[in-house]
Amino acid sequence: MATASPCLFCQIARAASSTPLIYSDERVVAFQDINPSAYRHYLVIPVKHIGTVKDLNRRIDDYNLVNHMLKVGQSLLQRDAHGPRPYRFGFHQPPFNSVDHLHLHCLALPFIPRWKHLKYMSIGPLGGFIEAEKLLEKIKPPSVAHS
Repeated sequence: MATASPCLFCQIARAASSTPLIYSDERVVAFQDINPSAYRHYLVIPVKHIGTVKDLNRRIDDYNLVNHMLKVGQSLLQRDAHGPRPYRFGFHQPPFNSVDHLHLHCLALPFIPRWKHLKYMSIGPLGGFIEAEKLLEKIKPPSVAHS
């Protein structure tokens, strides 16, 4: 009987890999992207396995998790890539995601090389990359006041 291959990001979240963590708490961990696309490129992932953005719903738990992921990513880039540079935060949507474990891309620009910006574009109804703020708006439960 074949067993499913273990999720690489679950292994990282449980510290069962050699990937050095740059942040961890009970809900999320963060690490450098193995193939960076920008001046700084970090991934923030939930410790609990969640497949993709398609597995998130308009629930307070999902909203709070994504909001926490974004706040962690923002603080890491402010710490490590301060200065007058733009940041991008978002998620690839299926079928454009490379790993089926929810992960927030935290990018301190510029893109390196410049053509890598193509990987982080929204392609409307076809998906592509969704900015973290847009995802938060999409999954915001009715009980959360507008900010």
